[in-house]
Amino acid sequence: MCGIIGFTGELDAKTVLLDGLQTLEYRGYDSAGIAYYTKDGIKTVKSVGKVSCLREKIDQVEKIDQAEKSPSTCGIGHTRWATHGGVTDANAHPHTCGKVTLIHNGIIENYHELENALAAKGKVPCSQTDTELVAMLMDSCYEGNPMETIKKSVAQIEGAFAFCIQFADEPEVIYCIRKQSPLVACHTENGSFVASDMVALITYSREYFVLPELHIAKLTKGRIEVSTLEGKAVSPEMIKITWDMAAAKKGGYPHFMLKEIHEQPDALQSTILPRVKEGNLPDLTADHIPLSIFKDISHVIITACGTAMHAGLVGRIMIEKLIRIPVSVEIASEFRYQDPVINEKTLVITISQSGETADTLAALRLAKEKKATVLSIVNVKESSIARESDYVLYTHAGPEIAVASTKAYTAQLACLFLFSYQFALGRGCITEKECADKIAQLLHMIAAIEETLTLEKVLEEAGSDLAKAEDLFFIGRGMDYALSCEGSIKLKEISYIHSEAYAAGELKHGTLSLIVEGTPVVALATQEKVFAKMISNVREVKARGARVILITNGRPEVDASVFDYQIALPKLEDELVPFTAAIALQMLAYYTALHRGLEIDQPRNLAKSVTVE
Repeated sequence: MCGIIGFTGELDAKTVLLDGLQTLEYRGYDSAGIAYYTKDGIKTVKSVGKVSCLREKIDQVEKIDQAEKSPSTCGIGHTRWATHGGVTDANAHPHTCGKVTLIHNGIIENYHELENALAAKGKVPCSQTDTELVAMLMDSCYEGNPMETIKKSVAQIEGAFAFCIQFADEPEVIYCIRKQSPLVACHTENGSFVASDMVALITYSREYFVLPELHIAKLTKGRIEVSTLEGKAVSPEMIKITWDMAAAKKGGYPHFMLKEIHEQPDALQSTILPRVKEGNLPDLTADHIPLSIFKDISHVIITACGTAMHAGLVGRIMIEKLIRIPVSVEIASEFRYQDPVINEKTLVITISQSGETADTLAALRLAKEKKATVLSIVNVKESSIARESDYVLYTHAGPEIAVASTKAYTAQLACLFLFSYQFALGRGCITEKECADKIAQLLHMIAAIEETLTLEKVLEEAGSDLAKAEDLFFIGRGMDYALSCEGSIKLKEISYIHSEAYAAGELKHGTLSLIVEGTPVVALATQEKVFAKMISNVREVKARGARVILITNGRPEVDASVFDYQIALPKLEDELVPFTAAIALQMLAYYTALHRGLEIDQPRNLAKSVTVE
């Protein structure tokens, strides 16, 4: 969700912090601030709006106060997405109380209790945030020992958090601790760095570690020391980055989203090819997934949020089709409140691009409590979900910067397909030859995606038409309905057009009343088994004046009177069309938002990694 950056070392801290926050803008935020040591103590500057507004404010401060022009070599910075309290300078981070200055990602669940306890001591916050209460709590506990202060304070806090803390009487030192919310850190010859995402640090290092939960990191210029709350020293495992900084830059594209749409052939090759052995058979041994896990599974639950959940809808169809066991797809934010039926013969598949999605992580923990086997599909190594799962399939999609997920979605699909093939082979549901044929078709799909990207012009024309709409519908059946859900969320999150996905066969049960002259309908008709029925549904909406964008698998003969645009995808086996159709739907959403003149990479009110419930 929000962005965190901290530095102490030999470089100019303000530059490191501001550049780091700029890199983290994709995570979604509405205000920003930094705190840094000066000869006169800790200086804090905060501003509503973009990091560029914060830069301007710092420039103004320096013009007024010549002392601020002297370089600072230690500080912390934050981009805030409002949860407790509105979007104001006062509510922006960092927050200071007495000798404690801190920034925070997460939500403090018992903040009312803390507020009441502090009020009894005569301490009243200046902001409306739960974060300032933590600064007040730590200051009330502080007696000169930061480690003891953090330990005492954390024991009184309930909820998710990642804290970076400065103590006024310990210049050039930053303390960090986390629970559920991510923090990564690294040390170089230039000093020590900490951030909520390694993307902010890759300029300085290609190696980092994930701070273990409820461990304290002490950052100084010369080193990073990590210890348990009891004071036992810990040596975290270092992780090496396999992608370079160019992958986190636009590379000549006007937006990250468009760049990431075009990166999908490479992302899919990176995800699929290492998991295919000679003879075109799936091979998950490098992922340490043994064939034995397939033997006793009687039920599969896929749980995720948003786009990842939509990937799960496609995965359900594939697993049920191949293995013939029941599969349910559960919204992670609802999953643990439904008292789900789980036992040791249940396989729970969690899907999360960041590996830090709070609701998905909570679902995973419930599944583990119920003795289920948990397999997770994530993009970030050593993320919380990856570490706590029994087995992990990494998507290898590289960094995804745009808030609207594109290549992460198709890479998640690829993992689900490979897993389904391995599952079916391991259970004897398909022969090696049948499996090899499916893998060959999966590999051919990557070339079909390249061809789909050449449809950009007609998709831009259709997007220009949709840009005028106030409401629209996506319809489909079976696999196409799962795709309609993803197409709808993709379009509304960046174009702000009200959109609904509907199972096409349900139109006559109410939704047809909303179809009037000029209503746009995106109709997916890519599955041969229900193609004729889909065209009948298209005729129903067309007869009521809808403007229809028809997406088909290849170029089947269709009466031109039933559509306004036809997007003819490269011909593939029906079960593989979700890959090419996803590209078309992403491109359609992109160009709709572009023609509406909107901020595509950072849509309003949304964050890339949702690390709070």
